[in-house]
Amino acid sequence: MSTDTLSTDTADAASGAEPAEHRPESSGTDRRTLVGAAVTVLLAAGVVTYGILATPDEPKPVPTAAVTYEVRGSGTVEIDFIAHGKQTKSLTVSGSELPWRKDVKVALGTEPTVRIVLDGKGGDAGCAVAVRGKHVQRSTAAGPYGRATCSAPLRPARNASDSTSESGEIP
Repeated sequence: MSTDTLSTDTADAASGAEPAEHRPESSGTDRRTLVGAAVTVLLAAGVVTYGILATPDEPKPVPTAAVTYEVRGSGTVEIDFIAHGKQTKSLTVSGSELPWRKDVKVALGTEPTVRIVLDGKGGDAGCAVAVRGKHVQRSTAAGPYGRATCSAPLRPARNASDSTSESGEIP
């Protein structure tokens, strides 16, 4: 019984061949290594691509211009005006006593506008808009619930130093 087993092992040893369980599978191992390396490279590339695409872009500064809104007169008014904070927005000041003034930054391409509405008691009031320190428009309102609107087109400055880039809150 054991002679047959010994003779087979002896024959394999004599021929120089290794038993089947000891023979290296070089072609299979090389393919597995190559496939594993390729998968690792693809995963790494995917992670890097995701990191680049998923990273939020820093907000770019929006070019703005200095705008001054003024409301003068007598009476109590509601004032709506456009300003630039983190986003261009319309703000309302209710029950404001006069005179009132606000310096803001307004994004280029936006029309700076101030609207006034007198309360039921009436009065006389006027609004004015100045862009980059230059008077642009004036309007008046009178009587109960009198209304006035002042606005101006906001074009890029001729000289780049006249416009300001700001992405912060209203000054």
